Order: sequence, then structure tokens, then C-alpha cells
Amino acid sequence: MTKRTIILFRILLVLYIVALLILCFGHFGNLPQIHSKILGLEQDKIVHFLMFLPFPLLCYWADGIEPDGPRKAIGRMLSIFLSGCLMAAATEIAQRFLPYRTADPKDFLADTIALAVSSLAVFIVMLIHGIRSTRTEQ
Repeated sequence: MTKRTIILFRILLVLYIVALLILCFGHFGNLPQIHSKILGLEQDKIVHFLMFLPFPLLCYWADGIEPDGPRKAIGRMLSIFLSGCLMAAATEIAQRFLPYRTADPKDFLADTIALAVSSLAVFIVMLIHGIRSTRTEQ
């Protein structure tokens, strides 16, 4: 990955985090309340899932470092996953203190599931890329 591409992904990661914070802490009281479900899931939880799904991928691209071996890949994905979980937990805790927001453990669960799914997908991509790199070097 080129240096310009890494810089672009770092900018995208910062913009993503800003957008995430706006969505988590914004005051959207004038919007109509929708309490319907999609496939038996509350729409709010689906939104939380989709909000946190890109985090591991953007962190992976923004880093620009290819791990050499499965152990380093596991460590890298765990650190990305845990940092996403910390951010998700921090947003829910902070929402508890905002008069126009509510903290919901189910939101954190949806965030964590999204982070786990995306982290696993990125980990698989890292392993495949690592296997291809090893084959081309031999």
C-alpha cells in the first residue's frame, strides 16, 4: 500500500470517528420515533451494528502494516477489536449522562457483534493476503 493511500485511509478513519460521535451524541429529538422491527430486530440495534461495522476495516487500512504471521495478525485484530469495544462502551456510558440520550446495553451488544464480525472478516483477509505473499516470495 502506498503512503498516499495510507494517509487517505487515516483521514477516512478520522472522518468516520467524527461521524460516529455525532451519531452517538447528537440531539435528534425532532426526528420521528420509529419503533418497528426488521427481521425481528429493533431498527436502533441494526443502526448500531452498521455504525460500528466499518471500524476494524478502516483501522486495518489506516495502519498500512501487513502482519507477518498469524500470531501478529491475531494480536493486531484483537487490539483493533478491543479499541472498538472501548469506544462503544465509552459512548454508551457517556450517553447515560446526557439528558436527551439513553444508554442501552443492547446497543453495546450490537456494536460488539458488528466489531467481532468485521474483525473476523479482516483477520481472514489478512491471513489470505499473508499466504499469497508467502507463495509469491518462494
